[in-house]
Amino acid sequence: MKNLAFLSLDQRGDFVIDDEHAVAPLADLGWNVFTVSWRQVESRWSDFDAVVIRSTWDYWHDVPAFLDTLATIDRVSRLANPLGLVRWNLEKTYLQDLEDRGVAIVPTLWLNGLSPSELPRLEARLGCSDLVIKPTVGANGDDAFRLSAKDDEARVAQIASRFEGRACMVQPFRQRVLEEGEFSLFYFGGHYSHAIRKVPAEGEFRSQEERGARVLAVEPETGLGRSAEGALAALPLKPLYARVDLVRNESGVFEIMECELVEPSLYLRCDPHAPGRFARAIDRWFDNG
Repeated sequence: MKNLAFLSLDQRGDFVIDDEHAVAPLADLGWNVFTVSWRQVESRWSDFDAVVIRSTWDYWHDVPAFLDTLATIDRVSRLANPLGLVRWNLEKTYLQDLEDRGVAIVPTLWLNGLSPSELPRLEARLGCSDLVIKPTVGANGDDAFRLSAKDDEARVAQIASRFEGRACMVQPFRQRVLEEGEFSLFYFGGHYSHAIRKVPAEGEFRSQEERGARVLAVEPETGLGRSAEGALAALPLKPLYARVDLVRNESGVFEIMECELVEPSLYLRCDPHAPGRFARAIDRWFDNG
């Protein structure tokens, strides 16, 4: 049996984690799976034949330490996704690279901090009076806000204070997120596995389960799959796993919201065959590594 580490966070908290669905199929393929915090110091990383980044959903509080840990693992074991791809994907400015390669993303403006007086100009540039602002490094919808120049001045000022001296991104809010949700398509070893639709809870615009969103298994329509595969083809390195998040704009065109390559939730429980597909992709990846 070979030893495989699934990198996780220290405290599970309220997060919904379903990595354990892949443990039995991996055991059938000859892998002992251990769930290990990326902050652990008790074990030697060289004790593991391979390490897969999974639910490290606190790394954004200490990105340099996280990257140092991954670099250490990469020197003494085999890491997926590849370290170079992780470094590229950690900051959401990678979306600009995808757009430069012809991928349709949600239109985005990149800022270093937000001034309330800038909002009318930002709305004009994006052609939308309903905006979303979020940090360029982060996840789980933390510090993501929906705002408008017409909002209460105190609220806008409070949001702006959260981004003082901080790299952030501003996008038009897509109303279809509320109506039909956002879509996520999953790929293992470059092959399509399954898809879901996440519909935000009443009064919420963020689509995380932890924020009450409904998660529904779906069969992607042709345009949705084509858009996701276009993003996958534009990546600088091949990933073991990828989650492509998309939303439909007002014209009915699918736009990339995120291309998650570091620690995406893979929603393995939403398709009975997904855990086996993931396990086989891992086995092939490291067998050929």
